[in-house]
Amino acid sequence: MKNIITTIIFLVIGIVGLQAQQQPHNTQFMYNKLGYNPAFAGSQEAPCVTCIYRQQWLGLNGAPSLAIASFNMPLNNQRVGIGANLSRHSIGITTMYNADLAYAYRVRLGKGTLGIGVQASIRSLENDFSKTTATQPKEQDGSIPGGVRSKFLFNFGTGVYYNTDKVYFGLSAPRLLENNTDFTNDDVVISREVQHLYLMGGFTLPLSEELSLRPQGLLKYAANAPIDFDANVSLAIQNKYIVGLTYRLGGNQENGNGESLDFLVAGQLTDNLVRGVSYDLTLSAIKDYSSGSIEASVRYCFGKGAATEGDKEYVNPRFF
Repeated sequence: MKNIITTIIFLVIGIVGLQAQQQPHNTQFMYNKLGYNPAFAGSQEAPCVTCIYRQQWLGLNGAPSLAIASFNMPLNNQRVGIGANLSRHSIGITTMYNADLAYAYRVRLGKGTLGIGVQASIRSLENDFSKTTATQPKEQDGSIPGGVRSKFLFNFGTGVYYNTDKVYFGLSAPRLLENNTDFTNDDVVISREVQHLYLMGGFTLPLSEELSLRPQGLLKYAANAPIDFDANVSLAIQNKYIVGLTYRLGGNQENGNGESLDFLVAGQLTDNLVRGVSYDLTLSAIKDYSSGSIEASVRYCFGKGAATEGDKEYVNPRFF
């Protein structure tokens, strides 16, 4: 019975997905800005590596999972930034491997810096039909392909990103081409990639010498799909520890409660290392079959670390 319920759920997800967001989301978006906006490249003081792992909807077979590794660094006195993303996203019988290369040119603007970025990406899209279950032998049903079907897709995107020590905002479209994602050779296109727009922003509000409040958000838009929005409020303690709460829109329209309520904690363990974990409390109808979602992140920035602010080698991974 559980397998039947799971199958029904993912069939519904697939049907809704025809008019929904195609790109995966992650709760700790503030640590994955390069994944949404190529203009973020080079906005940190030093080369940084970030890794994120997300397991969504615990308890459901074939539920979405996401693994990300990204790298970015400034060049030419922070006038140029370069970066790269590697990711693996799976849901049901579908697995996507993605690689991005990003370049950003950065100019001083007021008290901050404006980055203008471009990126090129290549994606491997795979469907493993051997994982499917049929009511009769699959060999007798010509509509079910055998084994693994795959194809490669090329795309490119662009974005702008502005940041100071206390404020940031960005607008991006990481994939502009509407590639055909079908696995057939027919002239009729059933499914294709959809352009996604991302608007992110946040600011720091000092409360005392030890505390500061950091509201931030990520808006996700795709044509013919409901607007998706993550609204986060985090409390920074001694500029080393973070506790935060995020509300994510989405979910099913019937209950109107949104997709999830997310809890985040993070800590700067050393001058170079930041780690974070989060838990999503599902609010949509899937909550009856799932025990929520979890996500973990780690960021390491290269440098001498415990240097003074006047030292050129000063490194601060920065939550913000």
